[in-house]
Amino acid sequence: MPNLTVTEVRNVKPTNKAQRLFDGGGLYVEVTPSGGRYWRWKYRFSGKEKLLALGVFPAVSLADARQARDEARKLLSTGVDPGAARQAKKRLETLASENTFQAIGDEWVGLQQRKLSPATFAKAKWTLETLVYPWLGAVPIAEITPPDLLAVLRRIEARGAHETAHRTKARCSQVFRYAIATGRATRDPSADLRGALAPVVSKSHAAITDPNRIGQLLRDIDGYKGGPVVRAALKFAPLVFVRPGELRRAEWSEFNLGTKEWRIPAAKMKMGEEHIVPLSKQALAILLEIQPLTGHRRYIFPGLRASDAPMSENTVNAALRMLGYDKDTMTGHGFRALASTRLNEMGWAPDVIERQLAHAERNKVRAAYNRAQYLSERRKMMQAWADYLITLQANVGKVVPIRKRAKA
Repeated sequence: MPNLTVTEVRNVKPTNKAQRLFDGGGLYVEVTPSGGRYWRWKYRFSGKEKLLALGVFPAVSLADARQARDEARKLLSTGVDPGAARQAKKRLETLASENTFQAIGDEWVGLQQRKLSPATFAKAKWTLETLVYPWLGAVPIAEITPPDLLAVLRRIEARGAHETAHRTKARCSQVFRYAIATGRATRDPSADLRGALAPVVSKSHAAITDPNRIGQLLRDIDGYKGGPVVRAALKFAPLVFVRPGELRRAEWSEFNLGTKEWRIPAAKMKMGEEHIVPLSKQALAILLEIQPLTGHRRYIFPGLRASDAPMSENTVNAALRMLGYDKDTMTGHGFRALASTRLNEMGWAPDVIERQLAHAERNKVRAAYNRAQYLSERRKMMQAWADYLITLQANVGKVVPIRKRAKA
């Protein structure tokens, strides 16, 4: 019969030695010299005496301890060691926690840091942490079903971010495939979602391509009344037509003004290859103009609030809005389309233009053999392009004819 009461357990005074107050059936509470009260159950298995911890009083009450003892005794009666069963359960729980989508996703993301550009890496990390983990992060990856994943993607679609939903699906697929490769999953549920998401309607970045309107844009940029750093970035952008992220993160250490080159490291490039931007006389003039202001810093176009960080990704677009160009008319990325359109119309070789745009060759067989950098042609093209822009800027109200370059 039980012989302990709650009052006895609560009021027992600690001594300089541990005390054991027995309740019956092997259950007792151990009172430590520091005053702790620990429930223990003493039992025998395979002829050996063992102890099973049942919790701490008062978090585990006397009634709770008795119930835990009775459940353990039932397990023992079936020939199972309750202590070994608990350890096995803990191992399974630990294994499950190590094989959750978040645990494997974080592991996969960590491996990508050397492969992806900083911007792409940060976006991949943000996608998983913000859009997926809150709902699937704690779920064992092998237990995630196609409907589970679809529910997460539907939340993204519900706010109209269809392209983000597709990109998130692709990121999740990479995590699932990594789990399969490392033996922690057997299939990729995202493969069953083909056609389940609304299609993405592709929309090109807004860009001005009419020569006379380009001239007006250049004149507006020249008259920009904002800060000198932003003004320099606006003037530099059409001359080099790199991606906005590459422009704002440009570092002085990447430029050689003597050889008139800007070498963008592979880690910063979308395609993961070093990119060379030949600098025209006009581009060099802008760099020399801004050098006294930012030349002692890391970035050519530093942020307004933190001089050790690049300008915000929205700075150029915001400046264009101040000049009266809305998002459907001109964007920072639009300088690339502007240059591509006009250079093709001017008769420059498509391969030379595409190489300067740092576009990947879509034909994989051709890409494997066509390693030409066309650097000499690109130097000529970039200077001719800068001269052309000066002509457009100067010809107010005049129709600027398209003059194709002479074939080499």
